[in-house]
Amino acid sequence: MDELMDYADVVENYDPVLGLEVHVELGTKTKMFDAAPNAFGGAPNTFVTPVSLGLPGALPVVNKKAIEYAIRLGLALNCEIAESCRFARKNYFYPDLCKNFQTSQSDEPIAFNGYLDVELADGEVFRVDIERAHVEEDAGKNTHIGGEGRIHGADHSLVDYNRAGVPLVEIVTRPIAGAGARAPEVAAAYVQAIRDIARAIGVSEARMERGNVRADVNVSLRPTPDSPLGTRTETKNVNSFRSIAKAVEYEMCRQAAVLASGQLVLQETRHWQESDGTTLAGRVKSDADDYRYFPEPDLVPLAPSREWVEEIRASLPELPAVKRKRLKEEWGISDLEMRDIVNAGALILIEETVKAGASSAGARKWWMGELARYAKDHELDLDAVPVSITDVAELDQLVTSGKLTDKLARQALEGVLAGEGNPGEVVAKRGLEVVSNDDDLLAIIDAALAAQPDVVEKIRDGKLQAAGAIVGIVMKETQGKADAARARELILDRVNN
Repeated sequence: MDELMDYADVVENYDPVLGLEVHVELGTKTKMFDAAPNAFGGAPNTFVTPVSLGLPGALPVVNKKAIEYAIRLGLALNCEIAESCRFARKNYFYPDLCKNFQTSQSDEPIAFNGYLDVELADGEVFRVDIERAHVEEDAGKNTHIGGEGRIHGADHSLVDYNRAGVPLVEIVTRPIAGAGARAPEVAAAYVQAIRDIARAIGVSEARMERGNVRADVNVSLRPTPDSPLGTRTETKNVNSFRSIAKAVEYEMCRQAAVLASGQLVLQETRHWQESDGTTLAGRVKSDADDYRYFPEPDLVPLAPSREWVEEIRASLPELPAVKRKRLKEEWGISDLEMRDIVNAGALILIEETVKAGASSAGARKWWMGELARYAKDHELDLDAVPVSITDVAELDQLVTSGKLTDKLARQALEGVLAGEGNPGEVVAKRGLEVVSNDDDLLAIIDAALAAQPDVVEKIRDGKLQAAGAIVGIVMKETQGKADAARARELILDRVNN
């Protein structure tokens, strides 16, 4: 078990510097250099062609749509787009790429010199400078049998090449300094911002649980902000925001303990262990020279025209930061309320619910109230709760139309979450609709008033709050299905006329 320094002591004695390499798989129909399907799942080794398998004589062809998507992403990240760039071969032993090299971009990326302003939970904005965003192909997937799923101690390994050749963009930051104690939060918020942008501009489903977005997290420590950069470690393929933050914090605490003991931090790759929240040593980290990059001889350089780049720029949709500002004004909410919505992962859900016919207040109430509690209780992301956008919109419409009270609507939502159907079906099955017929309500009111003449006298004497006793009887007799406000109106009208 690694020795760890207390986090408060780490930030008091060391300055953390981060570097993030975020991989975004592009949602094209086919792979980066061949016509094999770009799809998730499927039987192992079925989404392949001779190019995917690196067979002799099989030549790559660049996927134009992947290049378009890469330019879209680069523009959304405030990058410059290269007038000319090329692919290279990155060489080291790849068991999950048959050709034993990765086709990537090294010194000539398609996008470079960008930045992303990241909003933290309290509203502070932290700018992350981006060195480059380059195009490459993904590797396949190794499954290690035995040894608790890791290569160490495994009996043997299986390789699935379905993912080999899937197009992706790797976004590499410049060193991120100045975050201090908020370094874990900055790292997670930055990756989340990229995930949100990729979804917004339509270049990727960006589903982290499928590996569409994953991050390599580089961490180093130095004594002061004026000191030279420390030795970094690179924790590979972390694929949740929570784990990214935890990986940064763990490495800060681990490296600080190493330095405090007089030892040196080893430059190496490390592997995040979700089970216990630790990192384990991998291989000694190679520098770029060790990859023996050289130009890919089977692919010509890329030269995206300025006209094409500007067409792509003009086609970009509203980006998440702009959307948040617009919706905050449209919905009439405060900065704090908007931050709560964003932090809960509810912004798009609420927006789509409003588009489906709900009021903004109603959509916020359901997603940030009952549904957020359900998600927390069941340890789900909010967008994984088993209710649809249209269900929530329909529920809100039932309330605003007076067919359901809030209490009845919560019962209807329980039925929807239990799989009993959409809100209308649940209301019909459970008999939840509000009793709003005046004749039905008056029959109950008249009986209650006759049984309680003292209440009648109090109301006539101007003590209108006494009507609450009769409203309570009405609600009890209707099993909570009466419109309480309408019942009170009828009571006062009956007594005073």
